[in-house]
Amino acid sequence: MLKALIFDVDGTLADTERDGHRVAFNHAFADAGHEWHWDVPTYGRWLDVAGGKQRLSQFLQTVASELLPSERANLVASLHARKTEHYLRLMDRGGILLRPGVARLLADARCNGMRLAIATTTTRANVDALLQRSLPDSADLFSVIGAADDAQRMKPDPEIYQVVLEQLRLAPHECLAIEDSEAGLRAALAAGIPTVVTVNHYTRTHDFAGALAVVSDLGEPDAPAQSIAGAALRGPCVDLAQLVEWHQAVSGV
Repeated sequence: MLKALIFDVDGTLADTERDGHRVAFNHAFADAGHEWHWDVPTYGRWLDVAGGKQRLSQFLQTVASELLPSERANLVASLHARKTEHYLRLMDRGGILLRPGVARLLADARCNGMRLAIATTTTRANVDALLQRSLPDSADLFSVIGAADDAQRMKPDPEIYQVVLEQLRLAPHECLAIEDSEAGLRAALAAGIPTVVTVNHYTRTHDFAGALAVVSDLGEPDAPAQSIAGAALRGPCVDLAQLVEWHQAVSGV
């Protein structure tokens, strides 16, 4: 029986990567006097490195290789902190919106007594910023929020999902994950959790073998979601009834 939905954040709840983190990184580079700039395609390639600090560290190894490791580490810390400040400002200005169907599905799940959780390896500050500005009642919405400080290893490692499962006190087969990327899918599946994928600009070409269903987004009544792979979508939107149906197909309960 399905008892909880576990959501990724970046790219799943909102297009935070393209419209948020990428833009904020570029502002941080400019503030520090660097001419580095991540356009949309370039940032997409760097997204193969999971985690903002890890992404930044590897980038600096290519553009600032003359720095000592300790100097690069300090630069990573200062740039990432500045990036977070810009990201929060973008949130305050309403520059990052929830993806289609997210608010509708969350409300549907809540009204039907479904537990909700988050499993992400972005920082808790970024998660809180998105939730506070886009979902004002989020303090009572999610039973568990697992973020970067809760796991040492990034997706596709399943650690963050294992942490969330432990806090939910649920078995993997009692949950369903909603992800947007191959790394996220692999993490959820490695934890034993059936997973639905909603693709975005950066992930539409990823390998989603093993997903219950792959859809364009969660959909709205006037802007239907599109089935891409896996189980077919029987209506215009991914609602709780659809998720329960997909989950039952693999759990048998």
